[in-house]
Amino acid sequence: MTGAMSGTNRRDPGLNGRSFTAAQSFLLSSKLYWTRKMFPALREKYNGLAAKESTPPESAADVARLIANTPDYQVYAWLERHLQRFKYSGRYGLQAYHDDMREDLLASLDQADLPDGMLTLDPDLEMPRYYKAVDIHQHPGGVWSDEIAGFVYERGARSTTPTMGTRHADLHDRLVMAVDEALESDPTDIFDMACGFGKSTGPFIERYRDAKITGMDLSAPCVKLAAKTAAEAQANNIRYMQGNAFESGFADESFDLVTSTMYLHEMPPPQIEKTIEESARLLRPGGYMAHLDFFRLPDAFTRFIHYGHGRRNNEPFMEPLAEMDLAGLLERNGFKDIRIEPFAEDDGVLDEGYRPWRFPWTLITGVKAA
Repeated sequence: MTGAMSGTNRRDPGLNGRSFTAAQSFLLSSKLYWTRKMFPALREKYNGLAAKESTPPESAADVARLIANTPDYQVYAWLERHLQRFKYSGRYGLQAYHDDMREDLLASLDQADLPDGMLTLDPDLEMPRYYKAVDIHQHPGGVWSDEIAGFVYERGARSTTPTMGTRHADLHDRLVMAVDEALESDPTDIFDMACGFGKSTGPFIERYRDAKITGMDLSAPCVKLAAKTAAEAQANNIRYMQGNAFESGFADESFDLVTSTMYLHEMPPPQIEKTIEESARLLRPGGYMAHLDFFRLPDAFTRFIHYGHGRRNNEPFMEPLAEMDLAGLLERNGFKDIRIEPFAEDDGVLDEGYRPWRFPWTLITGVKAA
């Protein structure tokens, strides 16, 4: 064993398993304080300022005028940006820690250990310009450019929703439950668009064991890790492919369920439109589409906070997505029974008195007309 796997770091003797865990725990605790204490206090501050206005703020710009220059918001925003930066790129960050385990991590991805057909890579795939232009989530180099990016992304995703802690997987389980409740019968062919390292696909693999499931993502490091995880779980109903999900190359009407999780907000509007078009093309008549993303913003303050998060976390397409007419887009592509509804990633988060910060999770669903 080498590097951090054996407890030492060849590049930085101060970085080892213990110091990494301690530092990441500190960052997570800080993020929880930010989530549970600073955000509610900021909202209370805003409510006090808004109450003095003759006209209630109606837009993100109205909220910015009231609160953007206050110390409360500036400290809040600085911490949001830099806690994420430290998480990935600090001395005890995810990138440095995993980089020292590079040889062992890459060896664990040996494709010879995979069942035939479980993983298909496309070394000639051209990465879209928008995908390469930004280090999404402040992940150094994005989730595609480094061979170990899948491992770094997987570890980072564990604290995407900090209040859930080790229960973050519940988010994906809840999506499968919501889909299952909406379906009249079990799907036979499922397409998980932008599957990443397979976290979104896993619960579908477990729930629909008789289905043929395909996960596709642009990132070779991510689909390699997804396939490794599936093989270790002895899954036999999944294939992972490197590719562009909105230009999948599959035949028309190949699937009866198309899903994605946190995919739409990572693309410009033209590509979002292509994703909905591709969802409709791939579904059989009566097939079901379910995209879980960030969309429903019930008030001006929530909109202001969400747009700021997108800028601070290197997610520039969050705001354009929120401004789109998704219902109209789905209708134009032949979907019926359209629903765009708040999604509860945990118990109680949609209650009126819930105070901590959270993403505006939204489930966007529709049925392809017969």
